[in-house]
Amino acid sequence: MEKCIIVAIADNRAIGKDNALLWHIAEDMKYFRTTTTGAPVVMGYMTFKSIGGRPLPKRDNIVISIFPWPDKPEGVKVAGSLEEAYGIARRDDPDAARLFVMGGGETYRQALPTADKLYITHVHTDIEDADTYFPVIDPAIWEVESTSDEKTDPETGYTFHFVIYRRK
Repeated sequence: MEKCIIVAIADNRAIGKDNALLWHIAEDMKYFRTTTTGAPVVMGYMTFKSIGGRPLPKRDNIVISIFPWPDKPEGVKVAGSLEEAYGIARRDDPDAARLFVMGGGETYRQALPTADKLYITHVHTDIEDADTYFPVIDPAIWEVESTSDEKTDPETGYTFHFVIYRRK
């Protein structure tokens, strides 16, 4: 099972503020949904809360939580660590080609050393007051597999493009 990370990042690597996304770009949301549907998704507890505290449809949802969670919603599996989440995904969906780590910041930091691919939406802006950042994508480790044409979001005016990196 290929371990993938999916995230939208600003030019200064900002990804969030106050446990929320920094923008709403409809085409990026569609890309996320299309890319992850049918695959297990792994997220930290705060990311799960930030998406409304309910599982994403048509995906196995695995939430990392170090605290007991007796009232977890139906359709959510709980792991105590990233490695345990990987194990749950392999056990429960052994035929899945890939899984996606979808946040937050600490989960990304833990997942990056073991990831096989990165699905990055590069949003061309700097968010100076962000409080969560994505780690550096080291070109000595990662190479571009594919990139989209640059697009412009009609609502925000932000330009962006989708890039898939693979580990060298």
